[in-house]
Amino acid sequence: MSYLSHLECSLTGQRYDADQVIRLSDAGQPLLARYDLAKAAAELDRDALLQRPCDMWRFCELLPVRDPHYITTFGEGGKPVLKLDQLGPQLGLNHLYLKDEGQNPTGSFKALGLAAAVSRARELGVTEFVIPTAGNAGGALAAYAARAGLRAHVYMPQDAPLININEVQMTGADLRLINGLINDAGREAAADAIVGGWFDVSTLKEPYRVEGKKIMGYELAAAFNWELPDVIIYPTGGGTGLIGMWKAFAEMEEMGWIGGQRPRMVAAQADGCAPVVKAFHEGWETTQPWENASTLAGGLRVPVTIGGRLMLQALRESEGTGVMVSDGRIFEAQQLLARSEGIFVSLEAAATIAALQELVAQKWLHPDERILVFNTGSGLKYRLLLS
Repeated sequence: MSYLSHLECSLTGQRYDADQVIRLSDAGQPLLARYDLAKAAAELDRDALLQRPCDMWRFCELLPVRDPHYITTFGEGGKPVLKLDQLGPQLGLNHLYLKDEGQNPTGSFKALGLAAAVSRARELGVTEFVIPTAGNAGGALAAYAARAGLRAHVYMPQDAPLININEVQMTGADLRLINGLINDAGREAAADAIVGGWFDVSTLKEPYRVEGKKIMGYELAAAFNWELPDVIIYPTGGGTGLIGMWKAFAEMEEMGWIGGQRPRMVAAQADGCAPVVKAFHEGWETTQPWENASTLAGGLRVPVTIGGRLMLQALRESEGTGVMVSDGRIFEAQQLLARSEGIFVSLEAAATIAALQELVAQKWLHPDERILVFNTGSGLKYRLLLS
């Protein structure tokens, strides 16, 4: 079923056997799944795949699960690309689109990554998981673990959205509320995982969440008839989606599904926690911890990012950029999109609209470029904090 061949250290290129329970490389860096893309190119018809059921598993040969018996799914993936016919002209843009991942099971794009990670770990014999989370990833892990009949431990800041707390409790997962940020939750989760023997599915600290997220790249290419947008603006916390899409573009080109054109990738972050944007503009090779992180967009409040080097690589190779915006601008952008298009997005996704406005003001965008923003979660998952 899967063309998965091996794992590779994202820094050194060292190869690892994919059929083992493993998290990071010997260099302490994220591992990336590699596939026999020559065989895939010879045997797969990209257009025929689109005749399959409309979920992320239509691309199952390019996902890591070998035996379909282990796939754990709620029908995630296959969410639409919508043209923003009202907002685009307001901003002087003729081809503005939004990919709406808020329609996924559990209400966010975290469903994609956790579906892949839980399914593959289950295939490898894992029965108990732990995750530190700002909210949505914890809810997704709890749901997928419950569906698979497995156990989940979720470590979440105590100021996380109430709905995230409720969905973890409802699915019967073990919830630990932490006085601190996601990195504080990560430290406690990692320590308890060692004692409990749990498998830690922290962002980019295991190989397969990024594989689920990369499917967004495959889907948007298919939505544009196997071409890519000129610009992608992405809300960036841990950065798995940004890294995953960049990986997907390389895979598709190697298989001959797309050409060499790439979107300019833009990381949108809150100005109270913008380690990727700062590192990009300072010319650093990787990100540095952000002190006193603060933003009401919980998914962007990620002060320490293990994938910083990979995110910066994508931004620079694509001739993209990074934009930081205030919480006030995020709230205004959330309202603007809802009133213009009827789409109620998460605060993280609203940051992409605020970043879009900033790039328009800078004249960094051309009116005739095809520009795509991402909604990574439903606004219904958040407390209403509008003034």
